[in-house]
Amino acid sequence: MTVGTVKDRAHRRRRFSGRDPEEHHRASTPLELLYDLTIVVAFGTAADQLADHIADGHVVAGVGGFVFAVFAVSWAWLQYSWFASAYDTDDWVFRLATMVQMIGVIILALGLAPMFASLQAGHTLDDRVMVAGYVVMRVGLLCLWWLVSRQDPVRAPAARSYITTIGVTQIGWIALAAIGPSVGVTLAGFAVLLPAELAGPWISERKAHTPWHPHHIAERYSLLVIITLGEVILGTVESVNAVVHGEAGWSADAALVAVAGVGIAFGCWWMYFAVPWAETLVRHRERAFTFGYGHLVIFGALAAIGAGLHVAALELEGKAEVGALGAILTVAVALAVYCAMFYFLYSVLMRARDPFHLALVLITVGLLALAIVLAAIGVNMALCLVVLALVPAVTVVGYETLGHRHVSAALKRL
Repeated sequence: MTVGTVKDRAHRRRRFSGRDPEEHHRASTPLELLYDLTIVVAFGTAADQLADHIADGHVVAGVGGFVFAVFAVSWAWLQYSWFASAYDTDDWVFRLATMVQMIGVIILALGLAPMFASLQAGHTLDDRVMVAGYVVMRVGLLCLWWLVSRQDPVRAPAARSYITTIGVTQIGWIALAAIGPSVGVTLAGFAVLLPAELAGPWISERKAHTPWHPHHIAERYSLLVIITLGEVILGTVESVNAVVHGEAGWSADAALVAVAGVGIAFGCWWMYFAVPWAETLVRHRERAFTFGYGHLVIFGALAAIGAGLHVAALELEGKAEVGALGAILTVAVALAVYCAMFYFLYSVLMRARDPFHLALVLITVGLLALAIVLAAIGVNMALCLVVLALVPAVTVVGYETLGHRHVSAALKRL
Protein backbone atom coordinates (compact mmCIF):
# COMPACT_ATOMS: atom_id res chain seq x y z
CA MET A 1 0.00 0.00 0.00
CA THR A 2 1.37 3.44 -0.91
CA VAL A 3 2.29 5.93 1.77
CA GLY A 4 -0.57 8.28 2.36
CA THR A 5 -2.94 9.52 5.00
CA VAL A 6 -4.01 7.68 8.12
CA LYS A 7 -7.26 6.85 6.35
CA ASP A 8 -5.29 5.15 3.53
CA ARG A 9 -3.47 2.98 6.04
CA ALA A 10 -6.51 1.78 7.95
CA HIS A 11 -7.37 -1.87 7.35
CA ARG A 12 -11.10 -1.32 6.95
CA ARG A 13 -13.41 -3.85 5.37
CA ARG A 14 -13.06 -3.91 1.57
CA ARG A 15 -14.95 -5.69 -1.16
CA PHE A 16 -13.48 -8.87 -2.64
CA SER A 17 -13.94 -7.68 -6.19
CA GLY A 18 -10.58 -8.87 -7.55
CA ARG A 19 -7.22 -7.19 -8.06
CA ASP A 20 -5.64 -6.03 -11.29
CA PRO A 21 -3.69 -8.97 -12.79
CA GLU A 22 -1.44 -6.48 -14.59
CA GLU A 23 -0.71 -4.33 -11.55
CA HIS A 24 2.80 -2.87 -11.65
CA HIS A 25 5.36 -3.71 -8.95
CA ARG A 26 3.11 -6.31 -7.31
CA ALA A 27 5.12 -8.01 -4.55
CA SER A 28 4.55 -10.43 -1.71
CA THR A 29 3.16 -8.83 1.43
CA PRO A 30 4.57 -9.06 4.97
CA LEU A 31 1.48 -11.10 5.92
CA GLU A 32 2.21 -13.66 3.21
CA LEU A 33 5.79 -13.98 4.44
CA LEU A 34 4.55 -14.46 8.00
CA TYR A 35 2.19 -17.17 6.80
CA ASP A 36 5.10 -18.90 5.04
CA LEU A 37 6.94 -19.24 8.36
CA THR A 38 4.25 -21.60 9.61
CA ILE A 39 4.59 -23.63 6.43
CA VAL A 40 8.31 -24.12 6.92
CA VAL A 41 7.66 -25.31 10.48
CA ALA A 42 5.37 -28.01 9.08
CA PHE A 43 7.95 -28.91 6.42
CA GLY A 44 10.61 -29.15 9.11
CA THR A 45 8.48 -31.40 11.29
CA ALA A 46 7.71 -33.70 8.35
CA ALA A 47 11.39 -33.79 7.34
CA ASP A 48 12.45 -34.71 10.88
CA GLN A 49 9.92 -37.53 10.99
CA LEU A 50 11.11 -38.79 7.59
CA ALA A 51 14.74 -38.75 8.73
CA ASP A 52 14.03 -40.56 12.00
CA HIS A 53 11.97 -43.28 10.32
CA ILE A 54 14.49 -43.89 7.55
CA ALA A 55 17.36 -43.95 10.05
CA ASP A 56 15.46 -46.60 12.03
CA GLY A 57 14.87 -48.66 8.89
CA HIS A 58 11.14 -47.86 8.51
CA VAL A 59 11.49 -46.53 4.98
CA VAL A 60 7.97 -47.25 3.68
CA ALA A 61 6.26 -45.65 6.69
CA GLY A 62 8.60 -42.68 6.57
CA VAL A 63 8.20 -41.98 2.87
CA GLY A 64 4.43 -42.58 2.92
CA GLY A 65 3.86 -40.26 5.86
CA PHE A 66 6.15 -37.62 4.38
CA VAL A 67 4.35 -37.58 1.04
CA PHE A 68 0.98 -37.30 2.78
CA ALA A 69 2.18 -34.51 5.08
CA VAL A 70 3.94 -32.46 2.42
CA PHE A 71 0.98 -32.71 0.06
CA ALA A 72 -1.44 -31.49 2.73
CA VAL A 73 0.74 -28.53 3.70
CA SER A 74 1.77 -27.57 0.17
CA TRP A 75 -1.73 -27.90 -1.25
CA ALA A 76 -3.28 -25.67 1.41
CA TRP A 77 -0.47 -23.13 0.88
CA LEU A 78 -0.94 -23.27 -2.87
CA GLN A 79 -4.64 -22.49 -2.78
CA TYR A 80 -4.16 -19.70 -0.24
CA SER A 81 -1.43 -18.10 -2.35
CA TRP A 82 -3.46 -18.14 -5.57
CA PHE A 83 -6.46 -16.70 -3.75
CA ALA A 84 -4.31 -13.95 -2.24
CA SER A 85 -2.84 -13.15 -5.64
CA ALA A 86 -6.33 -12.58 -7.01
CA TYR A 87 -8.19 -11.11 -4.01
CA ASP A 88 -5.84 -9.92 -1.27
CA THR A 89 -7.63 -6.90 0.18
CA ASP A 90 -5.30 -6.57 3.18
CA ASP A 91 -8.30 -5.64 5.32
CA TRP A 92 -9.05 -7.01 8.77
CA VAL A 93 -11.21 -9.80 7.33
CA PHE A 94 -8.46 -11.13 5.10
CA ARG A 95 -5.90 -10.80 7.88
CA LEU A 96 -7.99 -12.73 10.39
CA ALA A 97 -8.77 -15.42 7.80
CA THR A 98 -5.02 -15.78 7.22
CA MET A 99 -4.45 -16.13 10.97
CA VAL A 100 -7.02 -18.93 11.06
CA GLN A 101 -5.10 -20.74 8.34
CA MET A 102 -1.84 -20.26 10.23
CA ILE A 103 -3.43 -21.87 13.29
CA GLY A 104 -4.48 -24.76 11.08
CA VAL A 105 -0.89 -25.27 9.90
CA ILE A 106 0.34 -25.47 13.50
CA ILE A 107 -2.38 -27.99 14.44
CA LEU A 108 -1.47 -30.07 11.39
CA ALA A 109 2.21 -30.03 12.35
CA LEU A 110 1.32 -31.25 15.85
CA GLY A 111 -0.52 -34.18 14.31
CA LEU A 112 2.38 -35.40 12.17
CA ALA A 113 4.16 -37.43 14.88
CA PRO A 114 1.14 -39.65 15.73
CA MET A 115 0.39 -40.05 12.03
CA PHE A 116 3.92 -41.31 11.30
CA ALA A 117 3.87 -43.55 14.36
CA SER A 118 0.59 -45.15 13.31
CA LEU A 119 1.97 -45.84 9.84
CA GLN A 120 4.95 -47.55 11.43
CA ALA A 121 2.65 -49.69 13.59
CA GLY A 122 0.75 -50.62 10.44
CA HIS A 123 -2.74 -51.11 11.88
CA THR A 124 -4.79 -47.92 11.58
CA LEU A 125 -3.82 -44.43 10.47
CA ASP A 126 -4.02 -41.89 13.29
CA ASP A 127 -4.52 -38.74 11.24
CA ARG A 128 -7.22 -37.12 13.38
CA VAL A 129 -5.16 -34.16 14.60
CA MET A 130 -3.57 -33.72 11.21
CA VAL A 131 -6.94 -33.71 9.45
CA ALA A 132 -8.30 -31.28 12.05
CA GLY A 133 -5.51 -28.84 11.23
CA TYR A 134 -6.02 -29.28 7.50
CA VAL A 135 -9.74 -28.64 7.81
CA VAL A 136 -9.11 -25.49 9.87
CA MET A 137 -6.89 -24.19 7.07
CA ARG A 138 -9.53 -24.94 4.47
CA VAL A 139 -12.39 -23.43 6.49
CA GLY A 140 -10.57 -20.09 6.49
CA LEU A 141 -10.32 -20.25 2.71
CA LEU A 142 -13.97 -21.31 2.39
CA CYS A 143 -15.06 -18.14 4.18
CA LEU A 144 -13.01 -16.03 1.81
CA TRP A 145 -14.47 -17.70 -1.27
CA TRP A 146 -17.97 -17.17 0.17
CA LEU A 147 -17.27 -13.44 0.33
CA VAL A 148 -16.04 -13.49 -3.27
CA SER A 149 -19.24 -15.25 -4.36
CA ARG A 150 -21.25 -12.37 -2.90
CA GLN A 151 -19.05 -9.44 -3.88
CA ASP A 152 -17.62 -10.37 -7.30
CA PRO A 153 -20.59 -11.18 -9.59
CA VAL A 154 -18.43 -11.84 -12.65
CA ARG A 155 -16.44 -14.59 -10.93
CA ALA A 156 -19.18 -15.80 -8.57
CA PRO A 157 -19.59 -19.09 -10.50
CA ALA A 158 -15.93 -19.91 -9.94
CA ALA A 159 -16.20 -18.95 -6.26
CA ARG A 160 -19.23 -21.19 -5.76
CA SER A 161 -17.41 -24.03 -7.47
CA TYR A 162 -14.42 -23.57 -5.14
CA ILE A 163 -16.79 -23.62 -2.16
CA THR A 164 -18.38 -26.85 -3.36
CA THR A 165 -15.17 -28.73 -4.18
CA ILE A 166 -13.36 -27.63 -1.04
CA GLY A 167 -16.37 -28.28 1.19
CA VAL A 168 -17.11 -31.75 -0.20
CA THR A 169 -13.50 -32.90 0.11
CA GLN A 170 -13.29 -31.65 3.69
CA ILE A 171 -16.37 -33.67 4.59
CA GLY A 172 -14.63 -36.66 3.06
CA TRP A 173 -11.43 -36.13 5.07
CA ILE A 174 -13.39 -35.71 8.30
CA ALA A 175 -15.39 -38.89 7.65
CA LEU A 176 -12.24 -40.85 6.84
CA ALA A 177 -10.47 -39.68 10.01
CA ALA A 178 -13.52 -40.27 12.19
CA ILE A 179 -14.00 -43.84 11.01
CA GLY A 180 -10.40 -44.72 11.82
CA PRO A 181 -10.15 -47.61 9.32
CA SER A 182 -7.14 -49.73 8.46
CA VAL A 183 -4.25 -48.26 6.54
CA GLY A 184 -5.44 -50.07 3.41
CA VAL A 185 -8.94 -48.58 3.58
CA THR A 186 -7.44 -45.17 4.27
CA LEU A 187 -5.26 -45.42 1.18
CA ALA A 188 -8.36 -46.26 -0.84
CA GLY A 189 -9.97 -43.11 0.54
CA PHE A 190 -6.90 -41.11 -0.45
CA ALA A 191 -7.22 -42.47 -3.98
CA VAL A 192 -10.62 -40.77 -4.18
CA LEU A 193 -10.06 -37.58 -2.19
CA LEU A 194 -6.66 -36.55 -3.56
CA PRO A 195 -7.82 -36.42 -7.21
CA ALA A 196 -10.92 -34.55 -6.05
CA GLU A 197 -8.72 -31.97 -4.30
CA LEU A 198 -6.52 -31.55 -7.38
CA ALA A 199 -9.49 -31.28 -9.74
CA GLY A 200 -11.17 -28.53 -7.72
CA PRO A 201 -9.22 -25.53 -9.06
CA TRP A 202 -9.27 -26.88 -12.63
CA ILE A 203 -13.06 -27.22 -12.54
CA SER A 204 -13.56 -23.85 -10.87
CA GLU A 205 -11.28 -21.86 -13.16
CA ARG A 206 -13.15 -23.18 -16.19
CA LYS A 207 -16.27 -21.41 -14.94
CA ALA A 208 -14.53 -18.04 -14.59
CA HIS A 209 -10.86 -17.06 -14.53
CA THR A 210 -9.75 -15.45 -11.27
CA PRO A 211 -7.46 -12.39 -11.61
CA TRP A 212 -4.20 -13.81 -10.24
CA HIS A 213 -1.00 -11.92 -10.95
CA PRO A 214 1.73 -13.90 -12.80
CA HIS A 215 4.72 -12.04 -11.36
CA HIS A 216 3.26 -12.19 -7.86
CA ILE A 217 2.61 -15.92 -8.15
CA ALA A 218 6.12 -16.62 -9.44
CA GLU A 219 7.56 -14.62 -6.55
CA ARG A 220 5.43 -16.45 -3.99
CA TYR A 221 6.66 -19.81 -5.23
CA SER A 222 10.28 -18.68 -5.39
CA LEU A 223 10.13 -17.40 -1.83
CA LEU A 224 8.79 -20.72 -0.55
CA VAL A 225 11.58 -22.48 -2.45
CA ILE A 226 14.11 -20.34 -0.57
CA ILE A 227 12.42 -21.01 2.76
CA THR A 228 12.31 -24.76 2.08
CA LEU A 229 16.01 -24.71 1.21
CA GLY A 230 16.47 -23.72 4.84
CA GLU A 231 15.79 -27.40 5.62
CA VAL A 232 18.85 -28.31 3.54
CA ILE A 233 20.97 -25.82 5.47
CA LEU A 234 19.62 -27.18 8.75
CA GLY A 235 20.47 -30.72 7.66
CA THR A 236 23.97 -29.54 6.82
CA VAL A 237 24.44 -28.02 10.25
CA GLU A 238 23.30 -31.26 11.88
CA SER A 239 25.71 -33.30 9.74
CA VAL A 240 28.68 -31.04 10.48
CA ASN A 241 27.76 -31.01 14.16
CA ALA A 242 27.78 -34.82 14.16
CA VAL A 243 31.30 -34.88 12.71
CA VAL A 244 32.68 -32.15 14.94
CA HIS A 245 31.34 -33.68 18.13
CA GLY A 246 32.26 -37.22 17.14
CA GLU A 247 35.61 -38.98 17.34
CA ALA A 248 37.05 -37.05 14.38
CA GLY A 249 36.38 -33.60 15.86
CA TRP A 250 37.27 -30.67 13.63
CA SER A 251 38.64 -32.45 10.59
CA ALA A 252 38.71 -32.57 6.82
CA ASP A 253 35.46 -34.56 6.90
CA ALA A 254 33.73 -31.74 8.75
CA ALA A 255 34.86 -29.28 6.10
CA LEU A 256 33.77 -31.58 3.27
CA VAL A 257 30.32 -32.13 4.79
CA ALA A 258 29.86 -28.37 5.24
CA VAL A 259 30.93 -27.64 1.67
CA ALA A 260 28.74 -30.42 0.31
CA GLY A 261 25.60 -29.40 2.21
CA VAL A 262 25.89 -25.71 1.38
CA GLY A 263 26.84 -26.63 -2.18
CA ILE A 264 23.67 -28.70 -2.62
CA ALA A 265 21.47 -25.90 -1.22
CA PHE A 266 23.21 -23.19 -3.23
CA GLY A 267 23.19 -25.25 -6.41
CA CYS A 268 19.47 -26.03 -6.11
CA TRP A 269 18.79 -22.33 -5.54
CA TRP A 270 20.85 -21.32 -8.58
CA MET A 271 19.14 -23.90 -10.73
CA TYR A 272 15.67 -22.73 -9.80
CA PHE A 273 16.32 -19.05 -10.37
CA ALA A 274 17.98 -19.64 -13.72
CA VAL A 275 14.51 -19.90 -15.28
CA PRO A 276 12.28 -16.78 -15.60
CA TRP A 277 9.11 -18.57 -14.53
CA ALA A 278 7.02 -15.40 -14.40
CA GLU A 279 7.63 -14.61 -18.06
CA THR A 280 6.13 -17.93 -19.06
CA LEU A 281 3.00 -17.30 -16.96
CA VAL A 282 2.63 -13.81 -18.45
CA ARG A 283 2.62 -15.22 -21.96
CA HIS A 284 0.60 -18.38 -21.25
CA ARG A 285 -1.69 -18.17 -18.23
CA GLU A 286 -3.21 -21.54 -19.14
CA ARG A 287 0.05 -23.24 -18.11
CA ALA A 288 -0.43 -22.16 -14.52
CA PHE A 289 -1.76 -25.58 -13.49
CA THR A 290 1.41 -27.33 -14.61
CA PHE A 291 3.50 -24.70 -12.85
CA GLY A 292 1.51 -24.84 -9.62
CA TYR A 293 1.02 -28.59 -9.35
CA GLY A 294 4.60 -29.35 -10.34
CA HIS A 295 5.86 -27.30 -7.43
CA LEU A 296 4.18 -29.69 -5.02
CA VAL A 297 6.97 -32.08 -6.01
CA ILE A 298 9.63 -29.34 -5.93
CA PHE A 299 8.81 -28.38 -2.34
CA GLY A 300 8.66 -31.99 -1.20
CA ALA A 301 11.96 -32.88 -2.84
CA LEU A 302 13.79 -29.95 -1.26
CA ALA A 303 12.44 -30.78 2.18
CA ALA A 304 13.44 -34.43 1.61
CA ILE A 305 17.01 -33.38 0.74
CA GLY A 306 17.20 -31.75 4.17
CA ALA A 307 15.84 -34.95 5.70
CA GLY A 308 18.51 -36.93 3.86
CA LEU A 309 21.27 -34.77 5.30
CA HIS A 310 19.70 -35.33 8.73
CA VAL A 311 19.92 -39.09 8.11
CA ALA A 312 23.59 -38.57 7.22
CA ALA A 313 24.05 -36.80 10.55
CA LEU A 314 22.48 -39.71 12.41
CA GLU A 315 24.71 -42.13 10.53
CA LEU A 316 27.81 -40.13 11.42
CA GLU A 317 26.73 -40.29 15.05
CA GLY A 318 26.25 -44.05 14.79
CA LYS A 319 22.50 -43.77 15.43
CA ALA A 320 21.21 -44.93 12.03
CA GLU A 321 20.50 -48.49 11.01
CA VAL A 322 20.52 -47.86 7.24
CA GLY A 323 24.27 -47.29 6.98
CA ALA A 324 26.17 -44.83 4.81
CA LEU A 325 24.60 -46.21 1.63
CA GLY A 326 21.10 -45.63 2.99
CA ALA A 327 21.96 -42.06 3.96
CA ILE A 328 23.44 -41.28 0.54
CA LEU A 329 20.48 -42.89 -1.19
CA THR A 330 18.09 -40.69 0.79
CA VAL A 331 19.83 -37.52 -0.38
CA ALA A 332 20.39 -38.79 -3.92
CA VAL A 333 16.80 -39.87 -4.53
CA ALA A 334 15.41 -36.56 -3.25
CA LEU A 335 17.92 -34.63 -5.36
CA ALA A 336 17.04 -36.73 -8.40
CA VAL A 337 13.33 -35.98 -7.94
CA TYR A 338 14.07 -32.25 -7.66
CA CYS A 339 16.20 -32.22 -10.84
CA ALA A 340 13.68 -34.33 -12.77
CA MET A 341 10.77 -32.04 -11.89
CA PHE A 342 12.86 -28.94 -12.63
CA TYR A 343 13.60 -30.13 -16.17
CA PHE A 344 10.06 -31.39 -16.64
CA LEU A 345 8.59 -28.00 -15.71
CA TYR A 346 11.04 -26.20 -17.95
CA SER A 347 10.32 -28.40 -20.96
CA VAL A 348 6.54 -28.24 -20.54
CA LEU A 349 6.23 -24.53 -19.71
CA MET A 350 8.75 -23.41 -22.33
CA ARG A 351 7.60 -26.02 -24.87
CA ALA A 352 11.30 -26.80 -25.36
CA ARG A 353 12.91 -30.10 -26.38
CA ASP A 354 16.54 -29.11 -26.11
CA PRO A 355 19.33 -31.67 -26.84
CA PHE A 356 21.68 -29.58 -24.72
CA HIS A 357 19.42 -30.07 -21.71
CA LEU A 358 19.30 -33.80 -22.43
CA ALA A 359 23.10 -33.86 -22.18
CA LEU A 360 22.92 -32.05 -18.83
CA VAL A 361 20.35 -34.55 -17.57
CA LEU A 362 22.56 -37.49 -18.56
CA ILE A 363 25.57 -36.01 -16.74
CA THR A 364 23.35 -35.37 -13.72
CA VAL A 365 22.19 -38.99 -13.68
CA GLY A 366 25.79 -40.14 -14.00
CA LEU A 367 26.87 -38.15 -10.94
CA LEU A 368 23.93 -39.43 -8.89
CA ALA A 369 24.84 -43.00 -9.81
CA LEU A 370 28.51 -42.35 -9.03
CA ALA A 371 27.73 -41.13 -5.52
CA ILE A 372 25.59 -44.21 -4.84
CA VAL A 373 28.26 -46.59 -6.18
CA LEU A 374 30.96 -44.91 -4.11
CA ALA A 375 28.83 -45.29 -0.99
CA ALA A 376 28.16 -48.93 -1.83
CA ILE A 377 31.88 -49.77 -2.05
CA GLY A 378 32.62 -48.05 1.26
CA VAL A 379 34.03 -44.67 0.23
CA ASN A 380 33.95 -41.98 2.93
CA MET A 381 30.42 -40.55 3.19
CA ALA A 382 31.75 -36.98 3.21
CA LEU A 383 33.28 -37.55 -0.23
CA CYS A 384 30.03 -39.07 -1.48
CA LEU A 385 28.17 -35.95 -0.35
CA VAL A 386 30.67 -33.79 -2.23
CA VAL A 387 29.88 -35.76 -5.39
CA LEU A 388 26.17 -35.10 -4.80
CA ALA A 389 26.94 -31.40 -4.44
CA LEU A 390 28.19 -31.50 -8.04
CA VAL A 391 24.76 -32.64 -9.27
CA PRO A 392 23.05 -29.20 -9.32
CA ALA A 393 26.36 -27.65 -10.38
CA VAL A 394 25.99 -29.42 -13.74
CA THR A 395 22.88 -27.39 -14.54
CA VAL A 396 24.38 -24.19 -13.15
CA VAL A 397 27.53 -24.46 -15.28
CA GLY A 398 25.47 -25.46 -18.30
CA TYR A 399 23.24 -22.44 -17.89
CA GLU A 400 26.07 -19.97 -17.36
CA THR A 401 27.97 -21.18 -20.44
CA LEU A 402 25.32 -21.92 -23.09
CA GLY A 403 21.99 -22.53 -21.40
CA HIS A 404 21.10 -18.88 -20.86
CA ARG A 405 21.01 -18.42 -24.64
CA HIS A 406 18.68 -21.39 -24.97
CA VAL A 407 16.37 -19.90 -22.34
CA SER A 408 16.30 -16.56 -24.15
CA ALA A 409 15.52 -18.29 -27.42
CA ALA A 410 12.72 -20.28 -25.80
CA LEU A 411 11.17 -17.09 -24.42
CA LYS A 412 11.26 -15.51 -27.87
CA ARG A 413 9.47 -18.53 -29.32
CA LEU A 414 6.73 -18.14 -26.71
